[in-house]
Amino acid sequence: MPEDQNYQTTIETSTRIPKLTSSVHDITAEKPPFGSRFLTEQSDVWTQNAWDHVPPPEDQDEAISVSLARQRVAPVPESDKEKYNAKPAKYWDNFYKTNADNFFRDRKWLHLEFPDLLAAAQPDAGDITICEIGCGAGNTAFPLLSANKNPKLMIRAFDYSSHAVKLVQANSLYRDPPVGSIQAAVWDLSCENSLPPGVTPESVDIVVLVFILSALHPDEWERAVQNMHRMLKPGGVVLLRDYGRYDLIQLRFKSGRLLEENFYIRGDKTRVYFFELDELALMFTGTRPTSVQNTLQIMEESQDDSCNNSLILSPRLGSHNDRISGSHSPPPGVVIHPSLFRPDVPHLPRPPFVIEQLGVDRRLLVNRKRQLKMYRVWVQGKFRK
Repeated sequence: MPEDQNYQTTIETSTRIPKLTSSVHDITAEKPPFGSRFLTEQSDVWTQNAWDHVPPPEDQDEAISVSLARQRVAPVPESDKEKYNAKPAKYWDNFYKTNADNFFRDRKWLHLEFPDLLAAAQPDAGDITICEIGCGAGNTAFPLLSANKNPKLMIRAFDYSSHAVKLVQANSLYRDPPVGSIQAAVWDLSCENSLPPGVTPESVDIVVLVFILSALHPDEWERAVQNMHRMLKPGGVVLLRDYGRYDLIQLRFKSGRLLEENFYIRGDKTRVYFFELDELALMFTGTRPTSVQNTLQIMEESQDDSCNNSLILSPRLGSHNDRISGSHSPPPGVVIHPSLFRPDVPHLPRPPFVIEQLGVDRRLLVNRKRQLKMYRVWVQGKFRK
């Protein structure tokens, strides 16, 4: 699914700071991870192509209000919404027919964000099955396969775009993997009580879900979680990365793109949702983050603690015992999609998953030539069955 890489301009410099760790600030951690690229002096902003954990500018609230107001004035016409939601795979087929495997870069950052994938590829890791949902042209599966040293690793790649699956199957690594094995097939994560071809219940160790949930309609989230829960072994994990609320891409949408609150249609007719962390917690566990997590503030600090600016990540008033119910209202300042509060939806036994990681990657990308600052927001999680 598109990560809108046309906005991720890379500026080469002679003193580029290497990427050493994950950029995700987990909600259980007081400080961002050591090794992050901190911007401690504003005068240094144009010396690198990216900075981690940068607070949004002072006028961000105003910019958000202006953007959302503009979008709400002219949403997608009701007559068009059914067309976009009825057959979303058709638009992804068109996307891959147009772009083939040239649109996305390979995700070589996976080993930093998801160490489980690195561990699964070790020579003595044993029998492990990784299921990538929404494989696209293979920009996750093939970097994993190229780095793999585990002869017993099976990568299963699925997408509801048949053209995307054909691109994966046409790759030379698919036909002749150096170590381990790979299989790809068409499958729709949002189908009710469904498993991918060749996958039996409780047979998968790791599900990789990178920029995929955002492409589903919110009414499909529950079915998606059920299907992942069903395929995972007890103790298996979902590794998730997706778009965060008020990311640059969300604020840049013009009129005629808003399907629902925080849910949009792109120019190529593919859909995208922008998540709050609370929504992911509710979706996978049936609860909001714990009371310890509720009080978290993002601390923008240098490695020698010389900077001490803080930014509230988001107000969280729910406790660990908060459950999804019809009378449960979202906390002030956090808009939760109503599909997560409907009492008539048959939820999985609680908790279906436990949170091992849930955090935000708030990054400042810069285009030095054009003197542009681009504030990106991604969310990331690790959920264990």
